[in-house]
Amino acid sequence: MSDQPRPLTGLRVLDFSTTIAGPHCSRLLADMGAEVIKVESPEGDLMRSRPVMRGGASTMFGQLNAGKRSIVLDLKKPEAVAAVKKLVAGVDVVLENYRPGVMKRLGLDYPELARINPKLVYCAISGYGQTGPGAGRPAYAPVIHASTGYDMAHASQQEGRERPDNCAIFVADYASGAYALGGILAAIHQRHITGKGQMVDVSMFETLIGMLPTEINRSQFEFEMPSRPMYGPIEASDGYVMLATASERTFQDMAAAAGHKEWLTDPRFEKYADRRMNWGGMVDELEKWSKKLTVKEVVEALDKHGVPCSPYLTLTEALKDPQVEHRGSLCQLEDSGGRYKSPAPPFRFSGSPMQSGPRVPDLGEDTDKVLAEAGVVLK
Repeated sequence: MSDQPRPLTGLRVLDFSTTIAGPHCSRLLADMGAEVIKVESPEGDLMRSRPVMRGGASTMFGQLNAGKRSIVLDLKKPEAVAAVKKLVAGVDVVLENYRPGVMKRLGLDYPELARINPKLVYCAISGYGQTGPGAGRPAYAPVIHASTGYDMAHASQQEGRERPDNCAIFVADYASGAYALGGILAAIHQRHITGKGQMVDVSMFETLIGMLPTEINRSQFEFEMPSRPMYGPIEASDGYVMLATASERTFQDMAAAAGHKEWLTDPRFEKYADRRMNWGGMVDELEKWSKKLTVKEVVEALDKHGVPCSPYLTLTEALKDPQVEHRGSLCQLEDSGGRYKSPAPPFRFSGSPMQSGPRVPDLGEDTDKVLAEAGVVLK
């Protein structure tokens, strides 16, 4: 471990967020060295009850909240609200992901807290943003996936599929948490220049809309759609291989790997535009080759020619990749149920260390100490 401080050492965060989007953001802040004080209700963040449970401790909660301090405050009580205001005077960032209006009703919204601490950076993550006719709509990630067109864009790529898929990978949550991190760090940088804090308003809806630029472009202009994208699964004798030929070079390399350089002068495939319109036919031709080989043999042939490709792996198989150990892609966490592995942040710093966790806080274990440090005594 380097003796250099972590990138955000000295930054203090008061974290009211629950579930996934906000806690993902503050977990990244904690990994980079920020002191994150997680404020929980007496019942605790609902993620504390999510599987996998071992000895009453949730690995899912730990994945999102390792390295933080936990305090319990019942924000329905005036003395708890008063305690928060005392704490706010000594922090740099407040993070919350309640529905818009909740913090105002509690007397803890940005205008109120900025009067106490003008340098405060206040980040609010919500389904549809803090303003507008849809601001008050309740939302979880699957609802955002549906309401943005994300799910239908995905379904449009699945031949013969009419019913949208269920998706338990909550892209909107994790992407919004990452965007919130970027917004917070930008506001902190501006504070160094102006001496003033500000509010960062993150919309999960806009986060996912921003991940659909191709679909947005297509929605504005009339043009003939290619039959298939120039990537996708090809069938082998014992499974499927994903390959992507986004450039002329990779298309040429693919033709060489399959032993069919005549495709380069075939009028259906020679030019990029024609190739896109006839990609279904290209896949048919390619599978005449790939179906005679195993997945392993197809991947070896494509790898030899530098074609971007991969077998379809389970996560368990993917984590056996030597790159995972080399990069330290997983870190070890510990809670009252024992030890387990968690994804580490996907970025590294050349001059600063990173550290995830290693401990996951028990509910309210830091309440007395944190409040005492701020000079707060609850009745």
